[in-house]
Amino acid sequence: MNEQLKNNSQNPLPGEDLESVYFIGIGGIGMSALARYFKAKGVRVSGYDKTPTALTRQLEKEGISIQYTDDAKLITLDAKMVVYTPAIPATHAGLVYYRQYGYPVVKRSDVLEWITANSFNICVAGTHGKTTVSTMIAHILRDSGYGCNAFLGGIAANYGTNFWSSEKNAVVVEADEYDRSFLKLSPDIAVITAMDPDHLDIYGTPEAVEDAFIEFSQKIKTGGCLVSKYGLKRTSELNIAQHTTYSYDAMEADVHAENMQVQVGAYLFDIVSAKWKLKNVVLHMGGLHNIENVIAAVAVAKYVGIDDDKIKTAVENFKGVKRRFEYIIKNEKRVLIDDYAHHPEELRALISGVRSLFPTKKMTIVFQPHLFSRTKDLALEFAHSLDMADEVILLPIYPARELPMEGVTSKLILDQMKLADKHIMDKEELKKWVKDNQSKLLVMAGAGDIDAMVQPIKELMESNDEKY
Repeated sequence: MNEQLKNNSQNPLPGEDLESVYFIGIGGIGMSALARYFKAKGVRVSGYDKTPTALTRQLEKEGISIQYTDDAKLITLDAKMVVYTPAIPATHAGLVYYRQYGYPVVKRSDVLEWITANSFNICVAGTHGKTTVSTMIAHILRDSGYGCNAFLGGIAANYGTNFWSSEKNAVVVEADEYDRSFLKLSPDIAVITAMDPDHLDIYGTPEAVEDAFIEFSQKIKTGGCLVSKYGLKRTSELNIAQHTTYSYDAMEADVHAENMQVQVGAYLFDIVSAKWKLKNVVLHMGGLHNIENVIAAVAVAKYVGIDDDKIKTAVENFKGVKRRFEYIIKNEKRVLIDDYAHHPEELRALISGVRSLFPTKKMTIVFQPHLFSRTKDLALEFAHSLDMADEVILLPIYPARELPMEGVTSKLILDQMKLADKHIMDKEELKKWVKDNQSKLLVMAGAGDIDAMVQPIKELMESNDEKY
């Protein structure tokens, strides 16, 4: 494997001959990583996004010019390449202008394909879990001194960024299944965390989603390997030339956990395979599903030959990913957790993880459904997952790129829930509820703009502590 890495081409990475790149949707987590990549290469970077966010403000501090008005008069006219995300509507004025006047216009996935054409690639895919696993892998490689370039779908809390570079010709990249983008990548190591139904507006059927992941596994280079979650549907159809399965608790998996204990809000456990055993691993990130995620990351680290002690130190040093089981408040009186969960299985894992750490506290979860199509397709599954909490507050659906669908609201989920303590509130009603209630354990989840509510909710909870 190390010979494979050594023999990869050392051609200069793309971007060195570009003077200016413009990003349409620059505030997206994947787009911002690419923007930071080009900025690091000395390219002049600018872009558009719909609204200012903490991420766009940080990009501006890093020297990237961003506009927030969809006006072709404001775009960068000397751009040598224009990168856009599929979430941007085709009617966007800047996108229309660039296409009309013959600028090179490419998708984010095209740029990732270009960047990774001549590198040793660790590509992490899955309908959930891929951001945490890819960040864990990239962190272990960086913390251990092995080195890597990282393009992540979340902000690594250890480093405050979703991109970093290295002289090592190795790339860790989150392989996004949306719009079949991940099929443009060529993994040396591929990880598949899940193949559950999602993005059915793109794929149509659950079987088509599975087909895409099977095709992704066929992209693995000769001599490479696949690391996949144990028990995935249609495992026999995956590329299994070199195949390692992982699981939190299934002893039949090639790599699994044993002797798990909870110690002061952290997990202590062993990671076991037929060929090796890593004892007394400490993980400070909450959620049993994150034990499983770190098992996948450790399997990759072992494959590339990182020393056991360096792996254990890196895992213990891992501070998590922003909005992945992120503690906003954690003290004896109150716990506030923020999480990106936006799929029923992610919610199930989140709620189970919270229960494992706080079994005696009443859990209230505030969930903002993301996309009308996802809500329509998976309303019953959302209801089943949310029923695992003690109390549920649903916010209105965040539409993202979609127009409203008749009859599709958060009530579609609420009506199928068996839990008695359930409500639908808008954001102002939620703030009033937090102010009037002494919630001990509050979990906020969703992929829309619910993250903008986290700080106000935190302040209200802390204000309650001062009053009582």
